[in-house]
Amino acid sequence: MARVTVEDCVTKIPNRFELVMLAAQRARDISTGSHLTVDRDNDKNPVVALREIADETVSLEVLKNSLVQGLQKHVENDQPEDDNLEGLAAADMALDVGEANIDEEVAEDGLTVEEEPEMTGFEDIAPGEEA
Repeated sequence: MARVTVEDCVTKIPNRFELVMLAAQRARDISTGSHLTVDRDNDKNPVVALREIADETVSLEVLKNSLVQGLQKHVENDQPEDDNLEGLAAADMALDVGEANIDEEVAEDGLTVEEEPEMTGFEDIAPGEEA
């Protein structure tokens, strides 16, 4: 079989973005050990995935569901969460926020840069002259 390109598969899935996403998902499935529906013929996984889509040997609905599951970042929890916003607000209000004392903060800050003392003993050297 000749090399399969995206152009060969556009008749099956008109949206090129969707085609590439589905082919990539199928290639990931193949790399994780999914059963091949066409002969490999020394082709890499993305080419095999495109060939499977072109030959309609894989279910597009199954691929779409697999793609959606792979892209989901939030898994819904069936148990309702305890919304204790009132308790959090009361605890936040109870915190005693004192006034900031800049001198104390600077003294505690380990990253404070102190001025270096002036270097002495170089008064006799003219600028551009080596020591």
